[in-house]
Order: sequence, then C-alpha cells, then structure tokens
Amino acid sequence: MMSMMSQSRLLLVGCGKMGGALLQGWRDNIPDLLISILDPDFPDAQFRMIDELKGQGSFGCIVLAVKPQIMEETVRGLTDFALPSTLVISIAAGKQISFFEDLLGSMSPVIRVMPNTPAAVGCGMSVLCANNKVTSGHKKLAQGLMETVGLCAWVDDESQMDAVTAVSGSGPAYVFHMIEALAQAGISAGLSPDLSMMLARQTVIGSGLLAAQNPDIDAATLRQNVTSPGGTTEAALRVLMSPDAGLTNLLTRTVLDAQKRSIDLAKN
Repeated sequence: MMSMMSQSRLLLVGCGKMGGALLQGWRDNIPDLLISILDPDFPDAQFRMIDELKGQGSFGCIVLAVKPQIMEETVRGLTDFALPSTLVISIAAGKQISFFEDLLGSMSPVIRVMPNTPAAVGCGMSVLCANNKVTSGHKKLAQGLMETVGLCAWVDDESQMDAVTAVSGSGPAYVFHMIEALAQAGISAGLSPDLSMMLARQTVIGSGLLAAQNPDIDAATLRQNVTSPGGTTEAALRVLMSPDAGLTNLLTRTVLDAQKRSIDLAKN
C-alpha cells in the first residue's frame, strides 16, 4: 500500500483545518508521497490559482478539501488535470457522489469521505463511500491516506453518510458541549470556574483515552466499572439514563435533527 501511494502524484485542493490535518498526517507517515498543494492562502502551497496548474500534467489522485459553496467552480477548473483513471476524493459535507459524476463524467472514480476534526491530532474517524468505478487499488489508496489521521470505515449505501455526518462528523461538537455543560454543573455545585473546567476537560479526555486503550471492553461495561451500588455515580445515572429525559433520548433527537439537515443540504 505504501509503495502504491508513494508512486501516485496527489493534488490537495484546499489546505484549511481539515486539509491541513490530512497534509500533516501524510507528511509524517508517507514521506515519499508526491504532494502538490493548491490553496491561495496556505504558505507552503505550490499553486495559488487553478490557472497556475497549466503545464503540470495530470494527477493520479485529487483530494478536494474546499468549502461546499465553491466546490462546483473548483471542480470545473480541474477537469483538465484529471485522467479517466484519476481518483477524486471529496471531504466536503453534503456533496453527493452524483454531484462529482455530473461534473467529471460518470466514468470517473469518486470516493466521498466524512472525516472529523480530531484528525488534526491523529485521532480522527473517517467514513468512506465509493462509486462503482472505484477499483480495489483506489480503495487501498484512499484508506491508506485517511488512516494517517485516525480510523476508517466504509459504507456501501451513500444514504448512510447523512447519519455518519450526524454521529461522527458533528459529534466532536457534542463532546465539547458536554465539557461546557459538565463545567457549568460543577460551578452550580460550588466549584470555581477554573477548577470546574479543568475537572470537566480532563474527565472527558481521560475517559476517551481509557475507552481507546480498552477496545475489547464495551462502553456499558466501562460505565458499570465506575458505578458502585448505592453510590454517587448510581444516583447521577438515574437522572442521566432516565428513559424520557435522559442522555440517550437527547442525543437521539440531536443526531436525527443533524441527519435531517444533512439530507436537506444535499438537495441544494
């Protein structure tokens, strides 16, 4: 897999937070990968404008990491640099595979990826979905690229990407808000704001690390390991796990609303 990636000329279009996280992962883990960067604002970019790519030939893989609002204009400008075999990988939320097929041709191999922001620290979760022109070699290339910034999974049904977006794509925001909420609860219980925020942040960080280091132990067991019969945690969980007003009910409504919004965005 490594030799396949190192032999492929890759064009990264857009080097903001997510594109930059990917670039760092590639540079750290695939040093022989030939990467060209197209971004008007990124200091290390070889190219600022699409016109500057003229004379550069084609690329084996083009990774699109620009905002959805400018995706159509960007892709139209890149058609001269994509061979029929060029793999196009999009990490833009809400842009379906058919969007790229309409612009590039129905024979183009396209992979849609939904990563998340923990990719910036090498702990991302990326879910990939491919059209029927993607080969096993393309899949190995895409997975190898995304695994440099975290874990990967594949779905065959593209409609599942809306749920993926709602769970792992938007999920870091839910966790960060939990830190905010837990810190505020600590303040209500009498702690100082600084101490309460320290406790909330480190508790979430440590719990995530504990789960990561024990992949064979399910979340329910990890929860039970903290919960002594008749203790403080059990009292707290009676509130948090209430069937009607508990966290599962709240997060289910959260994810379903986010999924609906993702479906609506894909229609625009």
